[in-house]
Amino acid sequence: MSSLLYREDADQVRDRLRRWWRGEDLGRPMLQLTAPLDQPVESVPALPRPPNVQCDHFTTLDMPYRLNVMARACLNTAYFGEALPSATLSLGPSTLALYLGCRGVENADTTWFEPCIADPDQARFEFDPANPYWIFQQELIRQVRPWAQGRFLLDFPDFIEGLDILAAMRGAETLMLDLLERPAWIQCALTRTTELYFRYYDPVYELIKDETGGAHWWVWAPGRLAKLQCDYSAMISPDMFKEFMLPVLRAQTERLDYSMYHWDGPGALGHHDHLLSLPKLTMIQWTAGAGAESVFDRRWWPMYHKTIEAGKKLFIAEWNGLDTAAIRTLKREFGPQLNQFLIAGPVNSAAKAAELIRVSVME
Repeated sequence: MSSLLYREDADQVRDRLRRWWRGEDLGRPMLQLTAPLDQPVESVPALPRPPNVQCDHFTTLDMPYRLNVMARACLNTAYFGEALPSATLSLGPSTLALYLGCRGVENADTTWFEPCIADPDQARFEFDPANPYWIFQQELIRQVRPWAQGRFLLDFPDFIEGLDILAAMRGAETLMLDLLERPAWIQCALTRTTELYFRYYDPVYELIKDETGGAHWWVWAPGRLAKLQCDYSAMISPDMFKEFMLPVLRAQTERLDYSMYHWDGPGALGHHDHLLSLPKLTMIQWTAGAGAESVFDRRWWPMYHKTIEAGKKLFIAEWNGLDTAAIRTLKREFGPQLNQFLIAGPVNSAAKAAELIRVSVME
């Protein structure tokens, strides 16, 4: 292991996370805390934005500009607790859909995909080594690696899977009709896209893993890690989730060392029991959703208890800022269970980060 320019104690951080993933009690939750720096760590001049680029973080097929954006990703941030500096490689949410035939369209802050399956009977799910997005993805990794080495980690691309990928390829409303009218086609498509997921995952993991074999996606883990999700689940019943999505997640978790499920919004609450039934799912990352109560609100506490008692770790983040009162409240409610939490968010200073870490320690 080695230090990083943007996190000199990165080896100790990875050691703590390694022990936490193994189930050791480190006496406090894992905390991913970031704060702004007064001065950048090093000087990397920004390139002017090309006329054809609207979204910095998901810039597609503009190599010099994308490399510059990644090189500047960690310059102005200080990292505390278990936060590690990283830069995103994603070409957009549901990157796998780009590899499988969709075309990306940039907006100011994200990328959406044009559906590419007009006729299910004519759909073909194949690995295409000549796909321009796949070629660009690999070359982006190869070119940024020398710069990232010793500076920061590379985040895994946001592949996404299952019904979310089919929704990108088919269109969300059309897919809803397919679930009712073509369930056999859906099952076949899900099986095939899951196989293809790992046809792309495996070489990318080999390209981005650190010198310990670890991978980073929101958090570092000492092996093959992935963030899994099904935002489309807010539109379907628990029975339909069990029929169509649970086999996908089971197959994925069986081929990963560590997995977290991005569980997004109150509309997905009905699927909790199915998620907890996955023996190899390591962690659930709860996002309360737009307009809902904060992840620290007691409304969510019963499901937090249920998740931890089922042997899963829990990841919550508050991007409006963390405060000591919220951590103290969680400590009173969860006691030693809080040590199985990963809590992330920004703070305004190194002193505030130190205070949060101190408050989180179990007496």
